[in-house]
Amino acid sequence: MSETELVLRSRRVVTPQGTRAASVAVQDGRITAVLPYDDPAPAEARVEDLGDDVLLPGLVDTHVHVNDPGRTEWEGFWTATRAAAAGGITTLVDMPLNSLPPTTTAAHLDTKRAVARSKAHIDVGFWGGAIPGNVKDLRPLHDAGVFGFKCFLSPSGVDEFPEVDQEQLAAALGEIAGFDGLLIVHAEDPGHLDAAPEPHGPKYADFLASRPRISENDAIAGLIVLAQRLDARVHVLHLSSSDALPLIAAAKREGVRITVESCPHFLTLTAEEIPDGATEFKCCPPIREAANQDALWEGLADGAIDCIVSDHSPSTADLKTADFGAAWGGISSLQLGLPAIWTEARERGHTLDDVVRWMATAPAALVGLDRKGAIEPGRDADFTVLAPEETFTVDPQALQHRNKITAYAGKTLYGVVRSTWLRGRRINDGTTLAEPTGELLERPHRA
Repeated sequence: MSETELVLRSRRVVTPQGTRAASVAVQDGRITAVLPYDDPAPAEARVEDLGDDVLLPGLVDTHVHVNDPGRTEWEGFWTATRAAAAGGITTLVDMPLNSLPPTTTAAHLDTKRAVARSKAHIDVGFWGGAIPGNVKDLRPLHDAGVFGFKCFLSPSGVDEFPEVDQEQLAAALGEIAGFDGLLIVHAEDPGHLDAAPEPHGPKYADFLASRPRISENDAIAGLIVLAQRLDARVHVLHLSSSDALPLIAAAKREGVRITVESCPHFLTLTAEEIPDGATEFKCCPPIREAANQDALWEGLADGAIDCIVSDHSPSTADLKTADFGAAWGGISSLQLGLPAIWTEARERGHTLDDVVRWMATAPAALVGLDRKGAIEPGRDADFTVLAPEETFTVDPQALQHRNKITAYAGKTLYGVVRSTWLRGRRINDGTTLAEPTGELLERPHRA
């Protein structure tokens, strides 16, 4: 272990080969070796013995709405990245909305980066947007380093980021396939949404009826057909309907290049528990019933669902009115995703190895960040130190999110984040957060 400046030791280190006692050596912000726990450290190295706390790779969250610039009162890079660091996330990829301007041109990407550069407590990358009329902008955005392109098949909720129709979807995906890019899709069919009852008032059951499963199922079915025809890479965002899982699994078996994510709220919260008027639970697609949730966990276990990411979509408190038809649809969970998922996963017999695969390794692989998402030599020394047997009760006022609104208020969760490390430097010690040292990431160029 020559040329080692830091050694982190734990009786439980989650590695790609499984959880084991180990010493992790770090030099110049990279992991240089993963060695037996009792191996002597070089005299010049600083040693941190974590005891029985678990050493995980820093989590990677590829679905975060930072909303900066333009709607910074909803969130912002300063607050979002602090919340992420407090929750064990060391890398996030920012969605192309709800900022003003949206990330739909290379010039708008430059604006976003200029705002983020001095405020990032963790590493930050960017998605581009595919909207009607911007096919010509997709290649320049790709060349500028975005990780892929997001589109909506139904209204996004903000006028400056319209949905694409089927002809526009095919044109955008054809362009993106030409340079082997990635299209990520909010997959709800607008025809089914238009035919469903209009949501209004405080009853969650009425809102749930307004976003039927068939809307997701048919949108995903159409996306699979198009991806297969164009041999294109597509990713289904925030899967809520478990009915789509057999279709997704079959497409994967047939070689369609499709990946799928779900979110902590779909995997830990249920429609049956949502009180009327509690619009902090509103999101699109919606939180569904407990039986649906059970099937989503089965999809994670069998690989139909690849990863778990937050879809952190905050707003100011005044937009969360008691009317499910009028309230902003989005759930704030950036700081709480790891403990929320671990609490449910442990009850269902899953391990932290599974959680790391879903929340670190797979999201990093989705966007091609081969330096992130695992504890092994050559990767960035990004770590989360977790006390998995300890619990805490969620106090919204203790969160780093700009607006203290969360569907998890009052819930008791397993998994206390002791510290978070970015490239070998502790940025969160459980009580205080360091000044910003995050880097702005670009999509790795493939040979």
